[in-house]
Amino acid sequence: MNAITSRQNPIVQACRDLARHRPAGGDQVLLDGVHLIGEALAAGIGVTTVLLAARVLETDEGASLCRRLERAGAAVYRASDAAMDAASPVRTPSGAVAVGRVVPRASEAAWTPPPALVACVAGVQDPGNVGAILRAAEAAGATGAIVTDGSADPLGWKALRGSMGSALRLPLLLGLDVTTAAEEARRRGVPIAATTPGEGSDLYETDLRGPLLLLVGGEGAGLPDEAIAGADLRIRIPMRGPVESLNAAVAAAIVLFEARRQRRGVART
Repeated sequence: MNAITSRQNPIVQACRDLARHRPAGGDQVLLDGVHLIGEALAAGIGVTTVLLAARVLETDEGASLCRRLERAGAAVYRASDAAMDAASPVRTPSGAVAVGRVVPRASEAAWTPPPALVACVAGVQDPGNVGAILRAAEAAGATGAIVTDGSADPLGWKALRGSMGSALRLPLLLGLDVTTAAEEARRRGVPIAATTPGEGSDLYETDLRGPLLLLVGGEGAGLPDEAIAGADLRIRIPMRGPVESLNAAVAAAIVLFEARRQRRGVART
């Protein structure tokens, strides 16, 4: 196994550049942590280059990951602490950083099998929240997710850590705005639901068993007025005052898991 000791090594620099800015539409992703790299392998992501610290290689988990990576054809390097500090985007490096390539999924994948349950992340700018929403969506059985322009990059390293691999497994549609996402849902006969902090149907009195596109607005501003006005359903999460609103990821998770609860026993064809 080759070693990397310099902070100026081109591979270290490439990792640092990818952490600072992932090119829009690019297929490269930065993966930080043994768990996330393992999840990427399991999801069929092409992991190309990996830096592992000596302390990781000395563990059973790290040694096992190294063998999996080598079988997958990845170039694995032993990195010094200085090189790892420079390559890792986190303050306390995990000791494992990798570069992978994602393959876009066909748009159809996000809407199947029926009844579709698609989370539309609209204007959520915190990458941790974007990742948490995608993680909740996968856990709740969503068929896919749309992350609109104006939201944080779901394949950026912070969002990937927040999703714990869900962003690599869940069919994602990117590069759309809210209007286009709604038009796509209507073309497929999928009703649109908007989460609202004010007037709307009580979540627990709303039928969510059918196909659904769930619009989740960003921090502070929420959903655009036109998106709310054009929705088929306006859903309000009942909550005890004086609390008036919830974190975007928390609100999305509550609605998605209520949909999952209602759908239990509903056969998919």
